[in-house]
Amino acid sequence: MPVRIRPAVAALPAYQPGRPAPIRTGPPSYKLSSNENPYPPLPGVLAATTAAVAGMNRYPDMANTDLTAALAARLGVAPESLAFGTGSVAVLYHLLAAVCEPGDEVVHAWRSFEAYPIAVQIPGATGVPVPLGPGAVHDLDAMAAAITPATRAVLLCTPNNPTGPAIAHDALLRFLEGVPEDVLVLVDEAYVEFVSDPAAVRALETMAGRPQVAVLRTFSKAYGLAGFRVGYCVAEPALAAAVRAVSLPFGLSVAAQAAAVASLGAEDALLERVATLVQARAELRAGLLALGFDVPDAQGNFVWLPAGPLTLSYAETFAAGGVVVRPYAAGQPGDGVRITVGEPEANARVLEVAAALPRG
Repeated sequence: MPVRIRPAVAALPAYQPGRPAPIRTGPPSYKLSSNENPYPPLPGVLAATTAAVAGMNRYPDMANTDLTAALAARLGVAPESLAFGTGSVAVLYHLLAAVCEPGDEVVHAWRSFEAYPIAVQIPGATGVPVPLGPGAVHDLDAMAAAITPATRAVLLCTPNNPTGPAIAHDALLRFLEGVPEDVLVLVDEAYVEFVSDPAAVRALETMAGRPQVAVLRTFSKAYGLAGFRVGYCVAEPALAAAVRAVSLPFGLSVAAQAAAVASLGAEDALLERVATLVQARAELRAGLLALGFDVPDAQGNFVWLPAGPLTLSYAETFAAGGVVVRPYAAGQPGDGVRITVGEPEANARVLEVAAALPRG
């Protein structure tokens, strides 16, 4: 008989990575399917990484000592409140593994981050997806109503990936008032550096006096370290310790740790790049709105183009025009394509192709 695979694992949906840009003759093509940062590493990062890899014959610092100290100082949090993993998605997996077991429920918005249904099922829990509200935002009232005695966690993605809007800070505070104290509320802020709306969630502030709240962040997006996979959570120390307990030992390589520490030391360059991308995001959204598309408020480094049954057709048309975007096609009214903000030439190409797209 073959080795038995746990039913929860056998039923996992597959995570679909963004497609690479096609190789073709003629004008260049652009990959706008993975929300990657178009800039090279921040100043000083390559030098720090080169120095670190000279010691690749040694195991990395399992405690992430230098990174923990630098990040705790930057965020103004206690070092024991931090836990790291190979990307924020790994930390998400560890958090749910620490609090969930078969029979538990996890409430999350949908459509939202594609990894949520996978992360929920790994420990045997059951996902409770709640449809987004008008404007592709989290329907916090409906999410609150979905909480039952079986609920162990609630996942909030802000800005929401892939649709773009951020949760309002005051709305989150009202939501937290009705959540039982033993339910983890995980605020996923993978794109927090790109948020320009002053009314948006300030997740670290919501943690004061609320040990049930944890914040998830990453170095993959704004810091441009997607290839090194460095994510982290800020949580109540006992919860952060539980995350570290279930994490893979030596998860962050010596190069990844050095790159993250050096990136934290290049804040001026980071802020300049983020400001440029935020401006480009505004211009891209404005261009799509002018073409007649209903594009939700965008607070990440991407925009969402609702497409419904035309989703795959839109993606194919963009690809033919040299721009690879990310289609989300499940045969549902909320289907669409996510378009990463890229180089100026890439963003201009998006608008050129979009001008020829059919409308629903």
